[in-house]
Amino acid sequence: MGREEPIRLAPTEIGRACEVLTSAFGDDPMWSRIFPEALKREQSLRRMWVALIKYCLLYGEVYTTPAVKAVACWLSPGNTRTTFWRMLRSGMIPVVMRFRRDTRKRFLDLVSYLDERHKRLMTGPHWYLWALAVEPTYQGQGIGGRLIEPVLTRADERGVPCYLETQLERNVAFYKRRGFEIVWQGEVPQRELMLWTMIREPR
Repeated sequence: MGREEPIRLAPTEIGRACEVLTSAFGDDPMWSRIFPEALKREQSLRRMWVALIKYCLLYGEVYTTPAVKAVACWLSPGNTRTTFWRMLRSGMIPVVMRFRRDTRKRFLDLVSYLDERHKRLMTGPHWYLWALAVEPTYQGQGIGGRLIEPVLTRADERGVPCYLETQLERNVAFYKRRGFEIVWQGEVPQRELMLWTMIREPR
């Protein structure tokens, strides 16, 4: 099988990319706590991923493979702070407003916590890996690592760090192999959710 070389996601492939993200994050700890019911989680995540991809196409870069087996959503330096206007423009605000009140509170509480920690740790320009997903059938083939290479290379060339969060301990080793290091780990207050924040300094 040939290498799955990274390419930019075309707007016409947003639907397919959304399916990849929904499938890969179906049992993610954070989303499972926000949406305890599996069916509701799947339905809500489809809408959320569409908005997130649009957001990253507007304010960052989205990479995939020719057959859309994986997706990497980045926010670029200078665009790593989410704002109400940008969320409205990308369609994220309407998605969140469709959540039930209790679901919306869980979502906003967690997002606010992540945003606050992000702001504390990253005060200068940086790339933010907002989401990386590989279709479960194709995981373990090195596709995810290749998909983030273009931005890591450019970050090195321009002397800019990269930042991410993960809620899965098994992802930590994957990112460490790509040069990321843990800068904070712990439990999100009142959520029984572990969080690892990682930074990759330019080489």
